[in-house]
Amino acid sequence: QIELVESGGGSVLPGGSLRLSCVASELASERIFNVNNMAWYRQAPGKERELVAESIKRRPIYYSDSVKGRFTISRDDVRYGVHLQMNNLKPEDTGTYYCKQSLLKGYTYDDSDWFDHWGQGTQVTVSP
Repeated sequence: QIELVESGGGSVLPGGSLRLSCVASELASERIFNVNNMAWYRQAPGKERELVAESIKRRPIYYSDSVKGRFTISRDDVRYGVHLQMNNLKPEDTGTYYCKQSLLKGYTYDDSDWFDHWGQGTQVTVSP
């Protein structure tokens, strides 16, 4: 099994900053052999989950218009980590943030395949 563990959420004042992290861990004997898409989504109360930022190998990074210029996604392919630096936070950034990683995993390389994994979610609250 593979688990994505998120950290870094919290409560901040408008204009503040937070840094979210998401790291994949190998559990039992299942192994990670590669990673491609890494992304952050968020879900506000009563709204659908939306894509905030995505990093795909050999492609330009995507940011939603609402966070462009304020958020920065970065990745660590060696440690299967993805981070989201959030600056100049606004109340409308409030929500639960989820990471997603597309991982090549298996018990051996020969039987590995690509799967999407989600983190458990971390709460971000921006209020005066």
